[in-house]
Amino acid sequence: MTDTAGTPSGAPEQTATPGALGPGLGSTPTGAGVIRRRRRWLRHTAIGVAVVLLGAAGTGWAAYEKLNGNITADNDAATELARYEKERPTALVRGAQNILLIGSDSRAGDGNAQYGRDSGTERSDTTILLHLAADRRSATAVSLPRDLMVDVPGCRRPDGTRTEPMFVMFNYAFQAGGSACTIRTVEKLTNIRVDHHMVVDFNGFKEMVDAVDGVRVCLKEPIDDKEAMLKLPAGKVTLNGEQALGYVRARKSIGNGSDTDRMDRQQRFLGALVNKVRSNDVLLNPTKLYPVLDAATSSLTTDPALASLRGLYDLVRGMRDIPTERVQFLTVPRTSYVYNANRDQLVKPEAEKLFTRLRADAPVAVAKDLPEVSADSATKSSHKSGRESGGEGDGESYDADAFDYSYEDGKPGGKGPGGAPRTPDPAPTFRGNTAAEDACG
Repeated sequence: MTDTAGTPSGAPEQTATPGALGPGLGSTPTGAGVIRRRRRWLRHTAIGVAVVLLGAAGTGWAAYEKLNGNITADNDAATELARYEKERPTALVRGAQNILLIGSDSRAGDGNAQYGRDSGTERSDTTILLHLAADRRSATAVSLPRDLMVDVPGCRRPDGTRTEPMFVMFNYAFQAGGSACTIRTVEKLTNIRVDHHMVVDFNGFKEMVDAVDGVRVCLKEPIDDKEAMLKLPAGKVTLNGEQALGYVRARKSIGNGSDTDRMDRQQRFLGALVNKVRSNDVLLNPTKLYPVLDAATSSLTTDPALASLRGLYDLVRGMRDIPTERVQFLTVPRTSYVYNANRDQLVKPEAEKLFTRLRADAPVAVAKDLPEVSADSATKSSHKSGRESGGEGDGESYDADAFDYSYEDGKPGGKGPGGAPRTPDPAPTFRGNTAAEDACG
């Protein structure tokens, strides 16, 4: 599954051949309240903006007040979520924050027509739930596969009509009702309160990568992906913004061709971006920091509470003190859907364990390699009312017996036998990586 393995020490770094990319992103379908001139959404790397804010938190914000106007408030989503407030989960830990980062496959919006024809619809090809610990000593980013079969509630369409609840692929939620529908779907799936959300710009990500003078990756083999119009040499390569988008988008030309493999690659790239943004070369150089902040803010559509530099600062202050080994990336435990191998379903109880830990602000750990089992042994608790639909997927799965951290009262740090206080077990480990890991090492 490792498609960015390191090259021999001392191998020369190469310059990639510039190339255009494939399908891009457009605007949210939640209505006119979020339409604006700078509306260009990031497809596969929505967490990039949060990464930039994490790296830049507390650095010269007063000088960038004029950047406030770059950020779009998603007022339509706020109105829709308020309508369903009573059914939403309750936040359990004061100070902990859960931010949903959404990327779309729309071709609409400035600069996105070059990536394909605008069909008038869009889906969330990338959705990441970013959990910030209350003590701001860790950040955990959980990727949710687009092909995951989930219950999507009835949602408001852009034209004001409403959809019926249905069991479908996860990325349908964004197509049906934009960010509000996606948030409600995630909360129903995880029972985790989403405190904030960001819908992130396609071109803005490219500008962020360019603003930090590119991000280095390592390739075992050359890439020549005609569909993504991306051509890269083997070895150490510093990608510019255009190439970076192609790299995180490419699927069949890299690794095993699975969507899970692509999510892994996205996560490793974002870890490298964290390190680049947090380097002194960027944070201590105003001429470099300003373009990064400009690209980050101009690419954002957020909930109203975050739609200002002050709101963003309140969210991320102190985050730059998080050590890179505690900035974690993982994909929710999943396997092939029992009724359609081209779909995904959660692996239970592992997914529930992950959600419970995040809900309680309890720590989790990540590791590159974990045991796998056949799809058949991990699908016993599949959704029996599922419907089949077309798409892509793969058969990777998690060992349902690989982890055990539950307590007698069902809560992390809860009571043990006889009601006596129990010392929490070690944090469960999920397959993933941290920002401290250097794929080029």
